[in-house]
Amino acid sequence: MAFRSLRSILLAGLLLTAAFSVAPAPVSQAQAPVDEGFRAYLESLRPRARAMGISDSTLDALYPTLTPNPRVIQLDQNQPGGGAYSPIPAFEPYRRQHVDAARISGGRAAYAANRARLARIEAETGVPKEIMVAIFGHETNYGSYTGDFDLIRSLATLAWEGRRRTLFEPELLATIKMLDSGVPRSRLVGSWAGATGYPQFLPSVYLRLARDGDGDGRADIWTSQADALASIANYFVDAGWRRGEPWGLAVSVPAGLDRDAVKAKTTPARCPRVFNRHSRWLTMAEWRRLGIVPQSGMWPADTIMATLLEPDGPGKTAYLLTGNYRAILDYNCSNFYALSVGLLADAVRQ
Repeated sequence: MAFRSLRSILLAGLLLTAAFSVAPAPVSQAQAPVDEGFRAYLESLRPRARAMGISDSTLDALYPTLTPNPRVIQLDQNQPGGGAYSPIPAFEPYRRQHVDAARISGGRAAYAANRARLARIEAETGVPKEIMVAIFGHETNYGSYTGDFDLIRSLATLAWEGRRRTLFEPELLATIKMLDSGVPRSRLVGSWAGATGYPQFLPSVYLRLARDGDGDGRADIWTSQADALASIANYFVDAGWRRGEPWGLAVSVPAGLDRDAVKAKTTPARCPRVFNRHSRWLTMAEWRRLGIVPQSGMWPADTIMATLLEPDGPGKTAYLLTGNYRAILDYNCSNFYALSVGLLADAVRQ
């Protein structure tokens, strides 16, 4: 999940969060049943932890330091459920807020500071330099805020509480695996829901995709911009980024476009609210024949496939979006997020 959306939650909960305790605090009689249930739950994870190669000595040292964090449970329970969707607002106010002068200038500074390593990573992966920088900017404002919740305590709380155990239990085990593999406990901080480091990776993503970008033998996504950028690029390679293909382009749509004729004919299983706003796939040549006109620059290659998205409705700026846009959605399945990443990347590159 994008860290930006959790910024206010993190600030509100900052004073209520304990990052680490050497020993568990004494508990009252009312707290004792909760504590016993929590410790029984942690012990139940030992067989799975051992199967992952986590040592008993790591668990023995870790478990006594953990207590449930009520603030984390409260934050999770305040998340939207699966009920009726609220109306989708206009994209333009979001764009102005997230692709603003400060973020663009910060992106250009990060781009300049990392130019050589960005060029090397792009040559190796095909992921554009500016896309890596835009993710870095959107997730943590170029490293200026990464969260300060104790990941293991937060994830242990969420997994034990059980509302979304299938999501959080694997992330808890992945975080313990990171600790067992030598990542210092002091590094294992982030959002209340487990995202960590400059790229805001979940622990399972870190284990799969984090990379050493500066050659020191460690994948330090918390203090090394080189490692963070290399890890972001590797994420996009894994998500299917296509070398040499743009993410999309801003276009103008003719008033007479028959939108029913280009409507998607299938209902996506994943992120339906996001993908249901897209047209069906057509080639750039087909879109051009329908009267679509780029707002700036040149047309991509005729054979590139794209969908049409009109985030602010007919008569406003629309976008033709390629398969690489879907890779951005893999990072955070939100049209507003993915569009703003692409637009920030374009602004940083200029």
